[in-house]
Amino acid sequence: MRGLSRSSLAEVEERFNAVAGTADLGRVAEDLLAVSVLLDREHGLRRNLADPARPAARKDEVVRSLLGGRISDAALETVVAAVSVKWSKSVDLADALERLSVIASVAEAESQGRLDDVEDELFRFGRIVEANPELRHALADPAVPAEAKRGLLADLLGDKVAPSTLRLVTQLALYPRGRSLERGLDAYIQLVAEQRQQFVAVVRSAVPLTDAQRQRLAAWLRTTYGRDVHLNVEVDPKVIGGFSVRLGDELIDTTIAGRIEEVRRRLAG
Repeated sequence: MRGLSRSSLAEVEERFNAVAGTADLGRVAEDLLAVSVLLDREHGLRRNLADPARPAARKDEVVRSLLGGRISDAALETVVAAVSVKWSKSVDLADALERLSVIASVAEAESQGRLDDVEDELFRFGRIVEANPELRHALADPAVPAEAKRGLLADLLGDKVAPSTLRLVTQLALYPRGRSLERGLDAYIQLVAEQRQQFVAVVRSAVPLTDAQRQRLAAWLRTTYGRDVHLNVEVDPKVIGGFSVRLGDELIDTTIAGRIEEVRRRLAG
């Protein structure tokens, strides 16, 4: 989000933080996602609720009439706050509610002491999807019923992951909102890291890093970027010596394979 929508999002997040403290965060996450999906489906409703020319009191009335008693109080107050501010585009309203749904799941995981688990589990599941075209197709195919996708994910993940992880993966499979499953998982991982005030680095190495190596690399990245960096390590046999680190759009490549490719590019140029 940019400009007006970014400042509006900050206002709504502040309101969300105020009302969600003692709420059932899992329920709040599900409710906010449901409203986001509703606004994606009902374009006229979304445009009306995001219309800056419509009085905020009228939009408040519509939201309470439509959703009151159907979603949790914390979710309702968050939606009311969201329709009371101005958005650059009407779709930003739905995007904001999805984002807050994810933040609610993140807060739930943090309260359970499982935030690290959620971050790692989302990353690992993304790599499983990348390596398994049949699974990717089954979860992305709009012809596959929602309940079948829920059942598949419950069988695959079930009690093997944190409840927040299962919820986030399931909502991406059921409501991709124009993204591939992999892109959606990456976006959620970045949001988890953002809530933790840290960056996420994807490290590729031919062999697993030892705990000491991970600690040294994390310390070096923290010093370099001025913020804690969470390491997601991939073992990649194609890496020949050394390792590579991708942090956002920046790539640090110390691999022999990377040096060979660089030489090839220079020769080709």
